[in-house]
Amino acid sequence: MTDPLVLGVKRKACCEDVPLPAYKTAGASGLDICAACDADVEVAPGAIVLVPTGLTMAVPPGYEAQIRARSGLALRHGLVIVNAPGTIDSDYRGEVGIIIGNIGRDPFTIARGDRIAQMVIQPVTRVEVVVRGELDATARGAGGFGHTGLQ
Repeated sequence: MTDPLVLGVKRKACCEDVPLPAYKTAGASGLDICAACDADVEVAPGAIVLVPTGLTMAVPPGYEAQIRARSGLALRHGLVIVNAPGTIDSDYRGEVGIIIGNIGRDPFTIARGDRIAQMVIQPVTRVEVVVRGELDATARGAGGFGHTGLQ
């Protein structure tokens, strides 16, 4: 077994009460992220809000943190991560904020300490962009946006 990656985190002042990102089960791939709002945040249907986490972090070089919706909040309340997956680059050192939208029919209230998203750490592959006069042909070609049918 290899040593785990280390994700350095720093809490903002007055956020010691907000739980740190944590895996909730042994097989979980995402760490739950909690809200660090000073007051309850109501997310009206159709609204988009930026929810603070009270955390800055040092994602290891060669990796990114992807922010994803929590499936229960998405299914039961229509809460989504608007820029899903959100990306936290390894060189970003500002506070992590979670952009949440409500595509449900009812308002939803987020309270301090609520688990609002999950974070998955993934390796990043960097590429060299090369301009070419022609690209390799494929059977699909330029077909897209449902070109293979609905079923």
